[in-house]
Amino acid sequence: MRNHTAVTEFLLMGIPHAEGMENVLFVLFLGLYLLTLVGNLLILLAILSSPNLHTPMYFFLGNLSVFDIFFPSVSSPKMMLCLMGHSHTISFQGCATQLFFYHFLGCTECFLYTVMAYDRFAAICHPLRYTVIMSHRVCAILTLGTWLGSCVHASVLTFLVFKLPYCGPNEVNNFSCDIPMMLSLACADTSLAQTVSFTNVGVVALMCFLLVLTSYTRIVISILRISSSEGRHRAFSNCSAHLTSILLFYGPVVLIYLRPASSPWLDTVVQVLSNIVTPSLNPLIYTLRNKAVKLALRKVL
Repeated sequence: MRNHTAVTEFLLMGIPHAEGMENVLFVLFLGLYLLTLVGNLLILLAILSSPNLHTPMYFFLGNLSVFDIFFPSVSSPKMMLCLMGHSHTISFQGCATQLFFYHFLGCTECFLYTVMAYDRFAAICHPLRYTVIMSHRVCAILTLGTWLGSCVHASVLTFLVFKLPYCGPNEVNNFSCDIPMMLSLACADTSLAQTVSFTNVGVVALMCFLLVLTSYTRIVISILRISSSEGRHRAFSNCSAHLTSILLFYGPVVLIYLRPASSPWLDTVVQVLSNIVTPSLNPLIYTLRNKAVKLALRKVL
């Protein structure tokens, strides 16, 4: 048998076909990253400083803003350093940490969107019992459950991917460490890791999507029963921002993990959308579609 040297670091190849565009991409991504940080921090400050926003809906929105700050911070700074010409290497432990937090924060957001859909269902379909259904204790349990469930989810995936031996090429065809790219570099049979990761990610995303779909089906039925057009419009406007964020969140997930063939260029484009673009759009979506948040932001500013 041949001797193999264990890989101690990986080389992030960055964005494919981006030669000569590094400066433009750096400025673009830096602007989106700063917009993400500032926008989500302002929403968080508005929610914390305004007593009118101390409700379950805005409690979960504040949680979403926190995760939208951390989620792009997992890979964006390293990607921008690579675009500036700095070292493309990342240690084995750094790669594992990046993959863990990417899936921990991504899964938490997935669960959080589901909880927010349930909150809207309780508010519109059971308005008289809303304060009982979504009490402070229930909100705390749901939030803690999203964190713990996501931690277990990310730990299983990270363990399966990085318990494999890496002894050959160490070039990651992307700007971050994720499951499809890492499994292609392993020096052993990856069928178990592929099956579990596909099932794990697919089942979690599908279950959350079905729960969101069920909640909104009930919501639409309840809204259509409202007699006044003004009441229907108000109910729909309360849900439109959340629905837009859900579509932006699930689109990249489906394209990355639930398609048969892998394309490095498409993987990179989709990850840029999910890592940088979507978190920067969420503050705009929730601000433009929510009068209470806009009023609170004016007071903060």
